[in-house]
Amino acid sequence: MPAETADLLRDHRKLLLRIRAGWTPPSKRHPPVLGLVTRMTTTLVALLAIGAGLDFFLAGLYTPFVVVMTLAALLIAGVLAKPRPDADAERRHAVERQVYDSARKFSGRYVLREELDEGARQLMARTQAAIDSVMESHVNAEGLLDDVRNAVMLPAQEWEIARLLAKLSELRAGHRQVVAEGVTPEVAAVAEPLAQALDSSERAVVARVEALERYAGHVADAERAHRARDQIARLSAQLPRYEELLAESGADDSAVPELRRLSEDADRLEQALRDSVTSAHEAFRHLRG
Repeated sequence: MPAETADLLRDHRKLLLRIRAGWTPPSKRHPPVLGLVTRMTTTLVALLAIGAGLDFFLAGLYTPFVVVMTLAALLIAGVLAKPRPDADAERRHAVERQVYDSARKFSGRYVLREELDEGARQLMARTQAAIDSVMESHVNAEGLLDDVRNAVMLPAQEWEIARLLAKLSELRAGHRQVVAEGVTPEVAAVAEPLAQALDSSERAVVARVEALERYAGHVADAERAHRARDQIARLSAQLPRYEELLAESGADDSAVPELRRLSEDADRLEQALRDSVTSAHEAFRHLRG
């Protein structure tokens, strides 16, 4: 669904639950007659006052003219500034209608957390944590992980896992309800293979989640190497100043070889970063498979 529609549904999750429970928005209401009559009457009085004020002005009666025109201005300002009493209700109704229409149009293309049982919620939380850690990493932002594919593939993986978990939760709830009523041996013989099918499906979803977590783990390794490489690079850039300080202060120059090792450390970290990124790419290919 479009991003703006997804944001709308996320922002009105409680309303979505009501819609799923069968709620429908009320039909469009007409503005209250009393409020409309009041506004029209006030406007008419203001117009009459303006007409009377012009008559006073033409007659040279300036004081009544000022008084009447001031009254007319106050009436007009009151009509324009006073919010319609039904404005908030109309805005709320418009939002409810928009959410309702979007929920119906994209039915089956979103999952609510409340639709998942406890086990499914835990798996969904693990999924989202793994994806967030990848998408928010510096190595992804700098394109070291093929950020374009991540932006496409990871949300697709998230949706597929959410869809499967919602279906699994629904079937598990129905199965538990039937079994909780007490079953005969004949029914138990049928229920047992179905329970095994549910367990097998859950293991398959868990495997998807674990693949995501492995990928996120490789990305975390690359992130640590990337951060360490940058830190070493910043320290190495200051190396001449450290050496200068040692020379000027007459300090023991035994620290110089240790400082020189920064360059070697930088080389090792560069290789570690390349290895980590390669491992992440391999995990990503496995994830797609």
